[in-house]
Amino acid sequence: MARGRPFGARPSTPRSPSMALTALAAGGFAVGTTEFASMTLLPWIAEDLGITIPQAGMAVSAYAIGVVVGAPLLTALTPRMDRKLLLILAAAVFTLGNLLTILAVNLPMLLGVRFLTGLPHGITLGIAAIVAAGLVPPERSGTAISRTMLGLTIANIVGVPAATALGSAAGWRAAYVVIALIGLVTIIGLLTFLPAVPARPTSSATAELKTMTRPQVWLPLLAGAVGFGGSFALYTYITPTVTEVTGIPGGLLPWVLVLYGCGMTAGSLVAGPCLDRSIDKSALAGVVGMGVVLALFAVLAHIWWIALPLLFLNGIAMSLFTNGLQARLLRESPDAPNMSAAMNHAAFNAANALGAFLGGVVVAAGLGFRAPAAVGVLCSIAGTAVLLIAFGLGRRRHRERIA
Repeated sequence: MARGRPFGARPSTPRSPSMALTALAAGGFAVGTTEFASMTLLPWIAEDLGITIPQAGMAVSAYAIGVVVGAPLLTALTPRMDRKLLLILAAAVFTLGNLLTILAVNLPMLLGVRFLTGLPHGITLGIAAIVAAGLVPPERSGTAISRTMLGLTIANIVGVPAATALGSAAGWRAAYVVIALIGLVTIIGLLTFLPAVPARPTSSATAELKTMTRPQVWLPLLAGAVGFGGSFALYTYITPTVTEVTGIPGGLLPWVLVLYGCGMTAGSLVAGPCLDRSIDKSALAGVVGMGVVLALFAVLAHIWWIALPLLFLNGIAMSLFTNGLQARLLRESPDAPNMSAAMNHAAFNAANALGAFLGGVVVAAGLGFRAPAAVGVLCSIAGTAVLLIAFGLGRRRHRERIA
């Protein structure tokens, strides 16, 4: 292993590091599109399958559960597999899952295939971050990680709005056809541009699982699972919120999603240099920023020229937080980074399920579509508290080491 590279064996020299990072980002684009577009396609899925929108929403939860199950399971089963091969196999499962989604004719089948599609999500994004960090000098690892995650955020600018528009015009199944094609393009890109990336010689399932017992790993994961819940509470109900509260015509919804995605992309671009300076401050700024933005949105959502910039700012805060957590987890588990990296995205999807549930509870209680944002403030406060506890324990451990 090259000196200064704690995240695993160094990849063989790629023909083009830039194209290798782009291929990794393409995987993030595909994953981000299928994850978030499923939320905006719910009305058409429900109508086609003859079910209610809340029932169709169970498909979002099934995907999230697949992520939470798949991240630790697949990481534990593949500690010594070449990382390039692992990413290609994960992309293949993802592509197959989206193709099977097209064939779903009832709710049970839909739930099953969405669960399958979610299984490789965590390991795809987690391993991609580790591989990206190994493609560049150590001092630029933060930038490489954020560039890889850029695909996830660009999905919210291009992929999700396009899938929403396509679902409206040609049916929701057409959207998943395109998502499957993106998965195929990802496989081709990985085969062409990514070099072989051997796993760490000392990698083992035991070592990876042991990582999860460290407070500096599971506390940030908990912070993510809780803290992101707030933004997902809002995002799950973004369609009725912007149409009924903000007063924006439904035909402009794709452009609202583009704005949200632009914020997430801007956050990823800002995150690179921020992470290279301070990982902890970047993560903290992200979760606190989400809380502030959600609080303002809960009060001012009816004023469109304020509500829309707030959605943009929330996208920035989300990206800063997720990139900060990813970099921190890699820093805290250099001997077994695969599990913590994959579990970061499992935590993200646990937040997805939590936010959708809490948002649904307050909406069903008749509190209106501002209520999910208010719930989000509480989630952000809780996430901030957990993150500060992790920081405090980390400082105490550092003092004990130098004492």
